[in-house]
Amino acid sequence: MKLLYTLAFSLISITTFSQKILLTADRLFDGEEIHENYAVIVEGNKITAIGPFKKLSTQADSVINFGNSTIMPGMIEAHSHVLLYPYNETEWNDQVMKESENLRAIRGAQMANRNLMAGFTTIRDLGSEGAGYADVAIKQSIEASIVAGPRMLVAGRAIVASGSYGPKGYNPDVEVVLGAQAADGNDLIRVTREQIGHGADIVKVYADYRWGANKEAMPTFSLEELKLIVETAKSSGRDVVAHASTAEGMRRAILAGVSTIEHGSDATDEVLALMKEKNVALCPTLAATYAISTYRGWDDQTQPEPEVVKAKRDFFKRALKHKVTIIAGGDVGVFPHGENARELILMSEYGMPNLDILKSVTSVNARIFKLNNIGNIKPDYLADIVVVKGDPLKSINATTNVTFVMKDGVIYKSLH
Repeated sequence: MKLLYTLAFSLISITTFSQKILLTADRLFDGEEIHENYAVIVEGNKITAIGPFKKLSTQADSVINFGNSTIMPGMIEAHSHVLLYPYNETEWNDQVMKESENLRAIRGAQMANRNLMAGFTTIRDLGSEGAGYADVAIKQSIEASIVAGPRMLVAGRAIVASGSYGPKGYNPDVEVVLGAQAADGNDLIRVTREQIGHGADIVKVYADYRWGANKEAMPTFSLEELKLIVETAKSSGRDVVAHASTAEGMRRAILAGVSTIEHGSDATDEVLALMKEKNVALCPTLAATYAISTYRGWDDQTQPEPEVVKAKRDFFKRALKHKVTIIAGGDVGVFPHGENARELILMSEYGMPNLDILKSVTSVNARIFKLNNIGNIKPDYLADIVVVKGDPLKSINATTNVTFVMKDGVIYKSLH
């Protein structure tokens, strides 16, 4: 098995095994259900067996027992931006307008590493936010073992309608960095192909944005324009994901054939029913709404929830009621990388059963993203395995206490 090395700043010792290693703990979550006193055997970069510890204990060359912990598949982040960091540190405009692409790429590699150390062995990174195709370069650097990080599905520049997105208030003769690629009409075919050609695994489109007469969110593309993007991407085997918070923006995106809706805050019951009917998954990004509210002055320790947080909670409960497929993704980058589990905690607080949350962040995300060899602990799957202290079925907060991280059979973190 090849030996990888990590970024100097991570201070993580990486270990590999060339023989059969057995991992066991009080609990094992296999991506679907919890088992007690189970074990998993890893050989090379693959899982070769899973079952009761007593049955497997004599079949391995070495054993690691994690005790009062839970073994689970490597978690999958559905909505990240490694090229962003919290807006209370530096505003989005300043990150996009004032920081070089080179600086952002170097920082982005570090942010990717923090995701991995938090137990997220795969991330879906939804837009470079003005840094070109730096997300593609970070992904390639991880694949080439130049830096240590999670598997990445990247969206490149993302697509926006002309005039809808980017920093506002500048002299119209000044060309500013928009943070995405603008296109309209039939030119959307060319732009979609261009982004794919530059390495995008998925295509992201902003189906609405805050460009209304009073700066409120309003739809951007017509249904016909969205269909152009989806049909072009699908011809290459790629999915389209849609940033959409308005009911009409969501409706158009769903009818156009996108695979997931990101945010979705103002969804009506009719739109949620349409999502269920069309098998479109929802990434609610609860943690981003929560974090931005604190940046705007809300003291979440002493003050009542602001209306926007209450509305997000209500929206999420309605999505659960409609049995919409929920994927776990918090828009990490808006809040600190490495604190991805904030989303899981809010999902639990807002009423989603912990077992369903664990499925969402592992097997459900893998299924929706068409990742057929991760997201579960089962024979012949890649050895993406993490260990959390305690029992996340009793308290989802256990997912914040990651003591062991293995990706592709390589141990990147072990506090055992």
